[in-house]
Amino acid sequence: MKIRKLMGALCAAGLLCNMAAPVQAAEALSVLHWWTSGGESKAVGVLKDDMQKQGYSWKDFAVAGGAGAAAMTALKTQVISGNAPSAAQIKGPLIQDWAEQGVLAPIDSVAGDWKKSLPPQIDKIMRTDGHYVAAPFSVHRVNWLYINKAALDKAGGKVPTTWPEFFAVADKMKAAGLVPVAMGGQPWQDLTLWESVVLSQGADFYRKAIVDLDQKTLTSEKMIQVFDTVRKIESYFDQGRTGRDWNLATAMVINGKAGMQFMGDWAKGEFAGAGKKAGTDYICAAAPGTDKSYTFNVDSFVFFQQKGQKDATPGQLALAKTIMSPEFQEQFSLYKGSIPVRLGVSMSKFDDCAKKSYADEQMAISANTYVPSLSGSMAQPDAAAGAITDVVTKFMNSNQDSKSAVEALAKAAKTK
Repeated sequence: MKIRKLMGALCAAGLLCNMAAPVQAAEALSVLHWWTSGGESKAVGVLKDDMQKQGYSWKDFAVAGGAGAAAMTALKTQVISGNAPSAAQIKGPLIQDWAEQGVLAPIDSVAGDWKKSLPPQIDKIMRTDGHYVAAPFSVHRVNWLYINKAALDKAGGKVPTTWPEFFAVADKMKAAGLVPVAMGGQPWQDLTLWESVVLSQGADFYRKAIVDLDQKTLTSEKMIQVFDTVRKIESYFDQGRTGRDWNLATAMVINGKAGMQFMGDWAKGEFAGAGKKAGTDYICAAAPGTDKSYTFNVDSFVFFQQKGQKDATPGQLALAKTIMSPEFQEQFSLYKGSIPVRLGVSMSKFDDCAKKSYADEQMAISANTYVPSLSGSMAQPDAAAGAITDVVTKFMNSNQDSKSAVEALAKAAKTK
């Protein structure tokens, strides 16, 4: 009886009864992304750990494929079936496309200081109708050339800043028995190389051709020269590139089998994962002719409305807030090879490549040579980007002449 009275008293005080009540399950966050390589998976692991520490469970839905095409197909299937993820990795114009479908949840309540904390060119991509619907992780520079330091030393030690210098270095690497240029065999990788060559003709030329899709620029003699240069670069590939993932091409440079690779700075995460040091084991330089320009690629998460509600869930808001925190921005980019998208984050812990990326970014923003990457899905909607990619890939996997490729390019640019 005494025990019963004691239990009753505790229950009336709101103690024992509450303790015995069922514990509410933590909100599960289903997250779709394509970060599956070593450096990438380590970076997204930081976010997963942060969210779990906050009491949220993480349902990882990783879809392999560097450019995210497979992930976007999977996302469409999920949304159509009424099983939209809590968050999904999406870029550029596609953010607006999903927003127009009325399926995204605004996250304004945690975005109080974002406008002043983001570069203006990036801030506008994160919003639709004045509302934030996406949270950006980091900024990648796409127009990088990675060089194995030992291979460069054997080839004369001079980082190429022009195409003639590049071809001279490539010839020396080839004579030394190396694959001069490591290259994968996926369409987005073809486009990554091609757009850097376009950028080497100047940021204004790039903007007119790739952002404005100006027909006069697309059919110009300069564009024919772009395809001629790409064709010559191809002669330094190895025969095994078909179907090769980008990180496997990066590994060729890391282990000394190949001398150079054109790739965005996410490749730096692979070098870091292999214990390689910038300046000592490898060099990161702007692609020849592009040192004054910067093609940016921004990774973001958008937040989908969950069943029965239009507002963002507590977990989604916590996820967005965590992504934009200075602490997460720093740690994520240290693993990913990028630089923080949030302004004002200290660069003291970053390597020389990242510090150069940040300095070059600020210079490019001021000089109006800061342009969106086409291969990074930042410059054009899917239809136009896909049509242009098809032209470039066909050219790089056939004997098509440059003039015919330019004609096809101009036609592809009219795709809506």
